[in-house]
Amino acid sequence: MRNAPSSSGFYAWSRRPESAHAQRDRRLKVLVRTSFEASKHRYGSPRIHRDLLEQQERVSRKRVIRLMQEDGLQARPRKRFKCTTISDPDQPVAANLLDRAFTAEAPNQRWVGDTTEFVIGESGKLYLAAILDLFSRFVVGWAVSAVNDRHLALKALGMALKRRCPEAGLLHHSDQGGTYTSEDYQRMLDAHGITCSMSRRGDCYDNAVMEAFFSSLKSELADRFESCGGAKMELFDYIEVFYNQRRRHSTIGYVSPAVFEQRARSGLRNERCA
Repeated sequence: MRNAPSSSGFYAWSRRPESAHAQRDRRLKVLVRTSFEASKHRYGSPRIHRDLLEQQERVSRKRVIRLMQEDGLQARPRKRFKCTTISDPDQPVAANLLDRAFTAEAPNQRWVGDTTEFVIGESGKLYLAAILDLFSRFVVGWAVSAVNDRHLALKALGMALKRRCPEAGLLHHSDQGGTYTSEDYQRMLDAHGITCSMSRRGDCYDNAVMEAFFSSLKSELADRFESCGGAKMELFDYIEVFYNQRRRHSTIGYVSPAVFEQRARSGLRNERCA
């Protein structure tokens, strides 16, 4: 039969100084939670790990995972995509020129656009049209409306054109929705020398980047809001403040779209000065 531990042994153990490893864990947990809270519970271990590395913390991703599990920190699960495409068989359809080549060598070479819906209150609807630049995944244009029509898509396109001022030759890819095949939308593309490309009917993989963006948005923000006003404010904060400027994107080396483009511009300037 084992002897019960003595009270003197317990007190000796309790007074023993905390190990260096335990002290390091305690400090890292503060940094991990800070990153997690700053992302509004959107970041999992890969992005939190990158945050810590950028702060010059030498830590493995395995350790980050363990610390998150010990503190019960878990990123929001990804939402399943819901198709909102309303096709118009009477409008002309463009060929799939993008052909799932979801990369670009420079900004304003290839844009992708699509529309998704959110629930407002019990049964209301709010639609978001967005356009991403495939070079950096930067959201160059977006708009919201209670009606999913060509005016919504045109507003997002207008914002993108004003923001980026692309040269002729840009490829614009979307699905075959009536908002994108409309005469007004096609006329605006033509006026700016933009080539139109469209997904094959019913094939969501032809516009997978937009599908992934909307899935991330809904899992990291929400797919339901109390009011239109609140939805617009939260969408602005997510797209312009978080996603474009801060969110680490796996496709571009776990930096934000804004940082990726800034580094590309700096590299180009350095080449010109060399």
